Amino acid sequence: MNNKIIFGTDGWRGIVAEDYTFDNVRRCTQGFADYLNQIGKGGQSVIVGHDKRFSAEDFAAAVAEVLAGNGFKVWLTDGPTPTPVISYAAVDKNAAGAVNITASHNPPTDNGFKVRDENGGAIDPDGLKQIEAKIPEDIANVKRIAYKIGVSQGSITKFDASLAYIKHINTLIDLQPIREAGLTVMVDAMWGNGAGWFPRLIGGDKTKVIEIHNERNPSFPEMIRPEPIQPNVDVGLQATVENGADILIINDGDADRVGFGDENGKFIDQLRAFGLLAYYLLEVRGERGPIVKTLSTTTMLNKLGKIYKVEVVETGVGFKYVAPKMVELDALIGGEESGGFAFRGNVPERDGILAGLYMLDLMVRTGKKPTELLQNLFDKVGGEHFYDRIDTPFKGDKAEKIDRILAANPESIGGLKVTELITIDGYQFRLEDDGWLLIRFSGTEPIMRVYCETTHGDKVAAILQDGMKIAGLI
Repeated sequence: MNNKIIFGTDGWRGIVAEDYTFDNVRRCTQGFADYLNQIGKGGQSVIVGHDKRFSAEDFAAAVAEVLAGNGFKVWLTDGPTPTPVISYAAVDKNAAGAVNITASHNPPTDNGFKVRDENGGAIDPDGLKQIEAKIPEDIANVKRIAYKIGVSQGSITKFDASLAYIKHINTLIDLQPIREAGLTVMVDAMWGNGAGWFPRLIGGDKTKVIEIHNERNPSFPEMIRPEPIQPNVDVGLQATVENGADILIINDGDADRVGFGDENGKFIDQLRAFGLLAYYLLEVRGERGPIVKTLSTTTMLNKLGKIYKVEVVETGVGFKYVAPKMVELDALIGGEESGGFAFRGNVPERDGILAGLYMLDLMVRTGKKPTELLQNLFDKVGGEHFYDRIDTPFKGDKAEKIDRILAANPESIGGLKVTELITIDGYQFRLEDDGWLLIRFSGTEPIMRVYCETTHGDKVAAILQDGMKIAGLI
């Protein structure tokens, strides 16, 4: 039997009761404990939190037992808690790091084991490899104490992480104008940890917050998975129209990612959302600083960088690349194509709650609806940008697929001339209109992704079809 646990983009994820078992979670925790000891953080505090997936609180308790058994002081959240709130708790408690039991946007069959550093950000790829290497092969090599003993000894303490986070959020944004704006805000919590947060933060005055999918249901009805992209968001988009809402805010299962719908119930893809958030910080708030983006997100950011004279840095896909670079550069904003955005002054972690608040602040400060704001953005960057993505389950020889992609050497894709091939993470073909096609293997699931962005809306389907052919998927 192969007991090897492999860490992906953001930690480890598996299928509950198949490979994601209590023993394997405990083994992962032992690896993390040994890693913390190795880097000189033995005996310090560690935050442990969880989402609303099946038995997530029980897996979190198992993590707490192992950390306490290794001499760490464990702060265990007193209920399902958004990932950005858990990450901020690491800073607030001056902890060595955090463990978060969540599979984020994965299907309902899955759960996960995310790790964070003392800054609340993703651990870099080298650190993840070190943790993975320290995971014992046998549960017999795991140190643990019983949960009740840990609580009685004071080495495991439950706490409410929301209070410190809300106090912190109020230093980043004035929420009162949003409360008084009289907006109707539709929120799709996707059955996850984001439920209740927007009513708590901006409700109680003239602005009305309407939530859907705000109960615990690990089967995620009315969606394939709690990922803020279509078709998962279609019920929320329809509810936006039915309720005459000004905007739809969608959080994924652990609320670190965000999606938006406009006042007409039309989805605002994550590349456009990234452009709007950068525009808000640069134009409306007048802030300056580097922008960190994965290569799978929008070239509108490169154009904004030139306009506002700020540096734009591209990384591989995943916050294990984005977070360290944000810390290094004191970046203004960092983000990725999947709807994860981080901001200066906050932890270097995706924060779907703060991103939603910033979008609302953009609306309030400008007095404009999402469609009008998008037009402002397009006017600024020289025209509309179009994006789409196809995910395909991957089987077979990965090396053969890579060889096929490299051998393709296309002169044009979707009728647009190829100007460059970038291999930072996957295979990105830059196109003559400053658009791109990217083919890469997912770091969290056995699938291949084919993405594109272009200024030619009528060429999106053709670009993706050519990408599927290059990847050998059709």
